[in-house]
Amino acid sequence: MESIRARAESLGESLPGLLIEAERVAATVAQGIHGRRRVGMGETFWQYRPFEAHDAASSVDWRRSARSDALYVRETEWEAAQSVWLWADGSASMDYASDRRLPRKTDRARLLLLASAALLLRGGERVALMGVGERPAMGRAVLERLSDRLLGGAGAAPAAEGEAAGLPPSERLPRGAQALLFGDFLAPIEAVEERLGAFAAQQVRGAMIQIMDPAEEALPFTGRTRFLGMESEGDLTVGRAEALRARYVERLTAHRDALGAAARAAGWRLLVHHTDQPPEQALLTLYMALAHDSPHASGVGYG
Repeated sequence: MESIRARAESLGESLPGLLIEAERVAATVAQGIHGRRRVGMGETFWQYRPFEAHDAASSVDWRRSARSDALYVRETEWEAAQSVWLWADGSASMDYASDRRLPRKTDRARLLLLASAALLLRGGERVALMGVGERPAMGRAVLERLSDRLLGGAGAAPAAEGEAAGLPPSERLPRGAQALLFGDFLAPIEAVEERLGAFAAQQVRGAMIQIMDPAEEALPFTGRTRFLGMESEGDLTVGRAEALRARYVERLTAHRDALGAAARAAGWRLLVHHTDQPPEQALLTLYMALAHDSPHASGVGYG
């Protein structure tokens, strides 16, 4: 009981700090840019979709629903285009920092997700977490709810499908929506391609922000080293860690190239951020990618 209480108190203390830092990062980036241009505030018809448990009764299109045995919701062009869905990897590989002066990858992912949400909300867009059954919304309360869920507070969501493998949940998103995914994306490339392909089939576009510790890029270890498997891979002890470096960097580069190719094929972008770099740099790079989104743009960017 005491350990549960201590964790709850720790999470409670983290909540305002994370929010303050996220809003500071968003404000810093917002100072040098103009708000994103809206697609339109009109009520141009976009599509009918089946009624879902989280939809309000007032959103039902009763005329369309009367023609069948199911309930349907009428979505407008603005409603779909202004929706941004967010996801942060909560898998074990994200719980890593090579130096106590650096943030854990999961902490940086949460910070960037909240800062992105704060910046998007400033621009009049609506945001929501993937996999929790909530529709995108606007306002300060949305940011607080996102933070609460990310930190595992009172409104925390259960682990989403695919989270254990470091993949976003496979869920149906509105056509034309955008998604921002924050993680290390070290899952098998075939699984990533499948998930991105499913989003592309829904005409959902977005960006993958790969968050890496600098030690994961260069493998700077020397001598006898024990590598701990964080996701059931098992541990590995080697006599000369430096002997692995060239092959390791080669495989990491090949995996990232494959991620970039998968992103391009789906009309997405891949951005890479290292935890020893300022979060403002990553957010600005992400903002510019969203503001100038193009299916023909380079698949990999660094920030």
